Amino acid sequence: MNNRDDKTGMETNRLEAFSDGVIAIIITIMVLELKVPHGSELSALLPLWPVFLSYLLSFVYVGIYWNNHHHMLHLVKRIKGGVLWANLHFLFWLSLLPFSTGWMGENHLERWPTVVYGVNLLLCALAWYGLQTCILSHQGRDSLLAQALRRDFKGKASPLLYLLGTVLAATVAGWAGMAIFVLVALIWFIPDRRFERAIDQHAKQAE
Repeated sequence: MNNRDDKTGMETNRLEAFSDGVIAIIITIMVLELKVPHGSELSALLPLWPVFLSYLLSFVYVGIYWNNHHHMLHLVKRIKGGVLWANLHFLFWLSLLPFSTGWMGENHLERWPTVVYGVNLLLCALAWYGLQTCILSHQGRDSLLAQALRRDFKGKASPLLYLLGTVLAATVAGWAGMAIFVLVALIWFIPDRRFERAIDQHAKQAE
């Protein structure tokens, strides 16, 4: 394992704590878009279904990023200043999800709100790739993190699928793009044990 991160840079504790706080705020803002209906009948909930489905999808995406962020930093002991900025860049695009989610939900998956949502997802994915690249440049090619990300099919396919979904939303219909976005979320729901295996290996080396 490359041990350069053990000797130089800053610890990751504050970065992880700050990121967790921002992600928690993002989720809180998104759920506030679910306005309480004035009626007391179950039918009063029907107009909220597009907003709820949009919130559910974005909640899943934020959860996926939080999960991967946690596992990735578990393999990193120290970071450099560039990683802090790359992390802020990622959190910036992620923090726009409440806006794009709310606009899409309020407009019942209409074309341009769904296009904006797709662009937001694409920019989040590209920023995440940039964060990974920045961390890997510090960790080295022989690090456990580099080994865990060596066969990153999901990470490479996701931006292409987001782009496809955005194009479909713009040229066909919002629901067509949404179908692709749901597909990507389902792909990430498939258990991925790369990080767990790398963490277990890291723990064994530390014994």
